Amino acid sequence: MSAAEPQRLEVRFLVFAASLRDDSLNARLAELACACIEANGGIAERASMAEFDCPSYNLDVQTGQGFPAGAQAFNERLRSCDGFVIASPEYNASLPGMLKNAIDWVSRYEPQPFNERNALLLSASPSMVGGNRGLWALRVPLEHLGARVYPDMFSLAQAHKAFDAQGRLSDPRLDERFDTNIVNFMDLVEASKHYPCVKRDWVEYLGERPEPAIDRVE
Repeated sequence: MSAAEPQRLEVRFLVFAASLRDDSLNARLAELACACIEANGGIAERASMAEFDCPSYNLDVQTGQGFPAGAQAFNERLRSCDGFVIASPEYNASLPGMLKNAIDWVSRYEPQPFNERNALLLSASPSMVGGNRGLWALRVPLEHLGARVYPDMFSLAQAHKAFDAQGRLSDPRLDERFDTNIVNFMDLVEASKHYPCVKRDWVEYLGERPEPAIDRVE
């Protein structure tokens, strides 16, 4: 952000890669998102999927033992941010099971923290589709829970060859598109937080009568 541009009002983002592997391609993409957020006046709160990993969801465990530490951490980190960015790998043309499981656990909190929180989805993959199919699958539970998922997702194809020695994207046009995507998302979150007149309700219509047993948008 240049000196001539107005200062950005405070916006805080939770950023993590939905992979447990050290030095994953999606971890690199998440770190690139953090650098862009910080360079453009935002606050990036880094996290790892390992912090949010949970045993398989079980209502008996929830009622008998409470929420596991991973779910508690995920819930708290979501509540402390204005928006969140997930860089997610694609597992068998869908989202990773550990991420879906963490979302399922956190959805049980009341009020649940995804509702009306802005989200940006990224993916990196060695494949030619860049993990994009997994992001479309990830949108479904997030939007069902009331998250405002940014329309323009970013998928990095052939990601194993896409980064340069400094961790940037080696293709200048792709690098510029990535930064533009992040900054546009930041602008939306800033407006949503600081200018309530532009807020809109993004609640999925399911054709169901709300009732406590199934309602996840609160």
